[in-house]
Amino acid sequence: MCLESGVTFTGELRSENFILAAPDFIGDRGLFDFKDLPRFHVAIMNPPYRKLRSDSPERARLSAAGIETSNLYSAFVWLALELLQQDGELVAITPRSFMNGAYFRRFRQALAHDFAFRRIHVYDSRNAAFSGDDVLQENVIFHGVRGRPLTSIKVTTSHGPADSGLVERMIEPAELIHSADKEFVLHVVPDETEARISQQMRGLPNTLADLGVSVSTGRVVGFRSKQHLHAEARLGDAPLIFPRHFADGFVSWPNSSGQKPNSIAVSGPNDELLLPSGWYVLINRFSAKEEKRRVVAALYDPDRIVAEAVAFDNKLNVLHRENAGLPEDLAKGLAVFLNSTAVDAYFRQFSGHTQVNAADLRTLRFPDVEDLERMGRRVDGSIPSQDVINRMVREEIAAMSEGDDPIEVKRRIQATIRILKAL
Repeated sequence: MCLESGVTFTGELRSENFILAAPDFIGDRGLFDFKDLPRFHVAIMNPPYRKLRSDSPERARLSAAGIETSNLYSAFVWLALELLQQDGELVAITPRSFMNGAYFRRFRQALAHDFAFRRIHVYDSRNAAFSGDDVLQENVIFHGVRGRPLTSIKVTTSHGPADSGLVERMIEPAELIHSADKEFVLHVVPDETEARISQQMRGLPNTLADLGVSVSTGRVVGFRSKQHLHAEARLGDAPLIFPRHFADGFVSWPNSSGQKPNSIAVSGPNDELLLPSGWYVLINRFSAKEEKRRVVAALYDPDRIVAEAVAFDNKLNVLHRENAGLPEDLAKGLAVFLNSTAVDAYFRQFSGHTQVNAADLRTLRFPDVEDLERMGRRVDGSIPSQDVINRMVREEIAAMSEGDDPIEVKRRIQATIRILKAL
């Protein structure tokens, strides 16, 4: 290509482990002290995608260089960024998974402090960009420079490389990484409709912590408790809840299909794997690779399952209050809110993989307790239809995020409730 364009080019191919070789550049002042070595003008990469074992030599070398990350692709990008001169350019195609989640927090922090994004393109299909390599992740191509003042960022999306129809939007840096966000989550908002959803969601007044609600992953890890799990409940067992027990917005237990566990033996009155019976909101931590919804919530109703205690599998996130159940109406309102299309759409703006992390749920914004309880009182024996949920939540979000007079907000909400009751 250079020859055809009349560009003189020479190159040096180095056949070595990039991560193990990089610490050779470390000087007295720390990582990549180029007293005698030139920095690079441009880095273009499609780095390997693989988890880094904590006991691997690569992980040890990275830690010695002050780089803490759990995947090869983020390690490659981080090292390349350090190798660039000021105003040097970086282009990379990677999974989108680094944009959120605790594992990549320090990597995102490094990008936020020393990298100015100029262009971001997202493939929203998990299997289109690398269909021949069994890479089932949403992929992103990003371009930016090291150390320049931040400017507007061009965001585009498409289904895959063969899709000629691009959705395009210009965003400001503060929209990509919110200034008050200590997790440095990257929000890729492709169009004005989703931008409105993002604005409204961010305008809601509460986090889970503000509501007095905690989120934890389920305590039962199957392979660690295998000998205590039973397909059919035995005398003294506690119900063990998996995502497969979700049915129409509630937990339906037991599930007798196959030989999968339904219960767990109780080791004693202080069994740490158990929670007392009560109202809990459960969120599936993993979705299928092309499942329509990313955030799927269900209610554990203590009146439907006669048991003094319950255990939840590690594939679930559990909303609770001080390791006990939630007030009934609050639990129902949280489940309605989390099952809305608005929440799912907002979540997809910063999550490009199948996992719903507890840390992501902690950063979501929610309506006030009173508003959630009002929605919860609309739930009787079943979760409302998706259309009804969306209408309830859309009006709630719009009312709470517009900053109107509280009396006017209440008037609009009450009018919406009257309409919903007539449906």
